[in-house]
Amino acid sequence: MSFGSPRRHYRRADSTNARARELVEAGAPSGAVVTADEQTAGRGRRGRAWSTPAGRALLYSAVLRPLEPRHTLLPLAAPLAVCDAIESVAPVRCEVKWPNDVWIEERKAAGILIESRPPGWAVIGIGVNVAIEPDEFAAELRWPATSIGRGVTVEATLAALNEALAAWVDAPPERVLADYRGRDALRGRGVSWEDGPRGLERGRGTADGVDDRGDLVVDIAEGGRVALGAGEVQLKLG
Repeated sequence: MSFGSPRRHYRRADSTNARARELVEAGAPSGAVVTADEQTAGRGRRGRAWSTPAGRALLYSAVLRPLEPRHTLLPLAAPLAVCDAIESVAPVRCEVKWPNDVWIEERKAAGILIESRPPGWAVIGIGVNVAIEPDEFAAELRWPATSIGRGVTVEATLAALNEALAAWVDAPPERVLADYRGRDALRGRGVSWEDGPRGLERGRGTADGVDDRGDLVVDIAEGGRVALGAGEVQLKLG
């Protein structure tokens, strides 16, 4: 498995995920990648806006098809690939804030949005802040956003991400889980949630890692434990 060919690059696009979905519908192969210098309608989970200065971030969407049982932990594998890519181009240590944020020193450097139609395909959307100065972030993003910096370029980050993603999408589940648990930024932290599973729509507790399905395990204040799925919960620290 490899990523980066074919690659379609836009100077300006509404959303690289939207353009990648169009490529999927046109029959693009697994490994195809869409990138852009700038997005006008970039978004994260739950429709949150993702806005960055033109040419200062890696705006990237990759096609994976078909989806097979070994891809069950793709939502964990993708941020691990981002961690490896960043660490290969800069002397930093990355952690993952479940389910889809990559942190450098407890500040968000990257986010992932996976859209899929199993078993046909998945589009792995990734945004990495590469060379953005603190005062260039939108006011509402200045905390907790950060950037790789250190003279790293978008093209170097792209090459590293293509390589890392290829290594992680087909990784054995036990390797994905072990590495994720080693990078888990939430374990031991207080968390609260809304829109959770039936009977536990709201709650708070202490994060206790992920289970073998990739769900977040929380020790709840009332006693007991609950597993939260990424697609059904809005999570907050504290």
